[in-house]
Amino acid sequence: MGNNPSPLWDKLVFNKIKAKLGGRVRFFSSGASPLSPDILDFLKICFGGRVLEGYGMTESSFVISMMDEGDNLSGHVGSPNPACEIKLVDVPEMNYTSDDEPHPRGEICVRGPIIFQGYYKDEAHTKEVLDEDGWLHTGDIGLWLPGGRLKIIDRKKNIFKLAQGEYISPEKIENVYAKCRFISQCFIYGDSLNSSLVAIVSVDQDVLKTWAATEGIKYKDLEQLCNDRTARAAVLSDMDAIGREAQLRGFEFAKAVTLELEPFTMENGLLTLTSKIKRHQAKEYFAKAISNMYAELTTSDTST
Repeated sequence: MGNNPSPLWDKLVFNKIKAKLGGRVRFFSSGASPLSPDILDFLKICFGGRVLEGYGMTESSFVISMMDEGDNLSGHVGSPNPACEIKLVDVPEMNYTSDDEPHPRGEICVRGPIIFQGYYKDEAHTKEVLDEDGWLHTGDIGLWLPGGRLKIIDRKKNIFKLAQGEYISPEKIENVYAKCRFISQCFIYGDSLNSSLVAIVSVDQDVLKTWAATEGIKYKDLEQLCNDRTARAAVLSDMDAIGREAQLRGFEFAKAVTLELEPFTMENGLLTLTSKIKRHQAKEYFAKAISNMYAELTTSDTST
């Protein structure tokens, strides 16, 4: 579906959608944050044009990889730019290695004339990402698919340890929980002083209101509903189901959740220009909520 045009559906539906964009769009490209394969395929169908996903960063000055012409497989960022070379470096603490089956996995490292020379007047930071052989260590975890296609699967830079020594990749878990019907945005937090994760969720207000009406829950306003124990339990239960479906490990499940009406935005300082969560700022912004969740978990553990 999406590879073979349907004249009937084009006439009835999709030509009208294409007309909204002027009717002459033939090509879309996507970068910054990944598109889910379902969304990419949906866009192909709706707009009747090519939708290509690419991968790059400021430090590479240009695209590191891009889907090739005629490649109809979704869920990857294409093959390497001819102006650079890419290798995957083992990350043993996250169990990613070049010997992984069925696909080699590791940190994406890039070298070539498109790579920057360093951060301005910041030699220490430069040495953290640019090694002596000129390889840029991106902090992204990738794997090689057949045909030389690169797929981004995780992040290395934001990993942290829990109290029992387990390594956590919060962005991986947030991407899983993004499929939860209640969740508009999600921030996963943990640290080496605690043995479990907690979640701050910017809720989909319409879904939450529909759920409350179905359950017969009365509330004065949405803020009261977000603080309702039953509502929080329902969201956490849905998150658990999504987590099991994605085969998260036991320590990767959030054990408590706080529901927020306010979205994460650049205006409130919680998102970068590329819509990634500013983790340090989010930790400070939600410090009280995080503290309260861990206090509740401690009380719960003590009572049991």
